[in-house]
Formats: sequence, structure tokens, C-alpha cells
Amino acid sequence: MTDVLRRGRASLAFAFLVQGVAFALLVTRIPAIQDRYGVSDALLPAFLAAVPVLAGIGSVVTERLVKTVPPSRVLRWSQPVVLLALLGVGAGEHLAGLAGALAVFGLSVGALDASMNMLGVSLQRAYRRSIMLSFHAAYSLGGIAGASLAWVGAHGQSALWVSYLPVVLVLMPAALIGSRWYADREQGEEDRVSGPVAGRGDGTGSVVAFRLLLPLCLVMTVAYIGDSTVSNWSAKYLQDVLGSSEQTATVPYNVYMVTTLLGRTVGDLGVRRFGAVAVVRAGALVAAAGFAVVAGAPGARVGMLGFTLLGLGLCVLVPQTFAAAGRLFPGASDAAVARLNVFNYVGFLVGSPLVGVLGDVWSYRGAMLVPMALILVTLVHARSFAPEPDRYGGGHERPHAADVGRGSHGL
Repeated sequence: MTDVLRRGRASLAFAFLVQGVAFALLVTRIPAIQDRYGVSDALLPAFLAAVPVLAGIGSVVTERLVKTVPPSRVLRWSQPVVLLALLGVGAGEHLAGLAGALAVFGLSVGALDASMNMLGVSLQRAYRRSIMLSFHAAYSLGGIAGASLAWVGAHGQSALWVSYLPVVLVLMPAALIGSRWYADREQGEEDRVSGPVAGRGDGTGSVVAFRLLLPLCLVMTVAYIGDSTVSNWSAKYLQDVLGSSEQTATVPYNVYMVTTLLGRTVGDLGVRRFGAVAVVRAGALVAAAGFAVVAGAPGARVGMLGFTLLGLGLCVLVPQTFAAAGRLFPGASDAAVARLNVFNYVGFLVGSPLVGVLGDVWSYRGAMLVPMALILVTLVHARSFAPEPDRYGGGHERPHAADVGRGSHGL
């Protein structure tokens, strides 16, 4: 295994971790942001919805950008912008400043998410075995760290900028230094590899056939509907429906994050041993069982068991969906990942209001059955995760260094 691969994998894992910290610091301090800027309850959903919408735009722009700029360079410069935008959210004083900071955050997060996963897919191809879950495990670890830092800031009643500034001062230079070792594929690799793509007609490249990508887009959407249901409604559900205390109501999301980390930490071993299709099917079934347990829980303890199952089930779906796009479109994996990444934000936008509306007009127990049913859609499309004949793992685990032919050095 080459040093380029090792350094590329370690530096990319660190980028995922930093992004997990940054995103958690934003979403877990939403009440404090609302208080600082005097954002009304009626206006808050518009601010929150703007971030994933702009992130989707950022992902689309990144698809075009990486035709001329390596994904490593997009990642190298978008990550500091995300951190500075986070600091801007904490340091502003007026609604216009908040809107501007969130706009920059959303656009740069879209570019960051897309470029990170492009590099992850490329590295997995170079390793010729499943490693994608390990990158997303680093993101989960960063999310736990960010949520913990947010709790410290909230407990100490620190100003937002006071909580954010030390994190930015530490992580931004560290991310820039780590970016020296991001590993891109060789120049022109996209043009040399054949796959189920439609030609441009000029012989110079390939484009993604969207009808082949659509099943993965659906899986990505329902996975994030499930994820956003947990992040936005677990505390309210436990307290209002299952009658827990306010303190206990904070536990499910923490449990969900920890089980997500654990599942992703061992998930690559499962893919190598049993194959991606089996792991995805198992994840969908476990997640659906988790929603069923939550919907039928007689009390808080059983409810927390349901959220634990959700973490173990949902954690494998998103990383494997990105990996499947890379296998399905080996000649245009960057474009496939960028387009697939948009449906990350579609699911995030749909999930929270879907459960809220159903909870108000029907019941919150019944509302939990809807994401359960949607997650089961994954079983219909599980064959889309089938690897190539020489699948990653299964006796073909030697690194294939030709896919990652150069490090990205220099800032």
C-alpha cells in the first residue's frame, strides 16, 4: 500500500471529522442563534430551509467545477469557508448578517460534501475494498465532538462567537495542513474507464445516465428523511408522546449518534464479508424495525431502544449509496456523486416537516410509520448496490494505486 494512499485516506478522514464538528456546532445551537438574532418561530423555518437549498446549489456547481479543478482543491478551500461562515453566524448582530453567513455556509457545505465524497469514492476504488464507511464514521465522531462542545458552550452560557472561535482557530489551520495530502485520481482517468454512461458525442468524456442513478437518489432521500426525523423529533417524541423528563428526552439523539459511529466503524468489515447488497438490506430492515419500535413504544426506555436500532440501521445507507454511485459510473463518478449529494438535502428538507404535519393532523406515533415505510423502499432497489464482478473485498483487497496517481500538495 503506497504512502500516497495512506496519507490520502488519513487526511480525508480528518476532513470528514472537521465537517462533522462544524455542522453539529451549527444545528445544536439553533435556539441560541434564534435568541441572538431575535428570529421569530415563524421565520426560523425559512432560515433553516435555506441552508440545504443552497447546499444543493453548491453541489450542482461543484459538479461543473471539478471538470476543470480537482476535487481536492474544491475541498481544500471550501472547508475553511465553512468554518469562517460558522464563525460569522456566531459573531453577527443583525438578521441580514445571519442570512449572509447562512447563505455562505450552505453553498460551501454543498461543495464540501460533494468533493469529500468524490475523493472517498476515488480512494475506495484505489484500495479495491470497502473503506467508505470509515470516512462517514469520522464524520459521526466529529458530530459527537461538536455536540459536546456545543453543550459546554450552552452550559457555560458563553456567547456564540466565544464558543465558535477556538474551534475555528484550531480546526482551520489543521484542515489546511491536512489538505496537502488529499489524493486525486490520475488526470484523464474519467475518460479511460468505461461504464453505463451516455457519451457526449465528441469522444472527450462521459455524462451520467440519470435513469440509472435514480434508484440511488431515492435511497439517499429516504435515508435522510429517516435521519432528519431522528434529529428533529426524537426529543419531542420522547417527552410529549412517551412522557419522559426533559433531561431524558435529550438522550435519544446522543444514543443515535453513538450507534451511528459504532455501526460505521465496523460496517466496512461487513461489506467485505457479506457484500454491499446484504449490508444495505440489513440496514434498511433494522432501521424499519427501529421506527416500528418507536411508534409502538409503551414508554421512554423502549423508545430509546428504537432510536438505538435506527442508528445501527441508517448508518450504512448513505456511505454505501455514494460508493454504489462510484461503482455504477466508474467513468463519471464525480458527476454521479455531485448529483446524488443533492438528494441528501432533499431528504433533509422533506423529513422534518413531513413528520410535523402528520403529527399535527394524525398522531406522532402514526407519523413514525411513514419514514419506516419509506426506508423499506431501499429493499426494492438493493440490487443497485451490487458491485462489479471484481467487487471490493472478496479476495481482491490489494490496493490499486493507478486510480490515485498524485497527491495534491501545496496550499
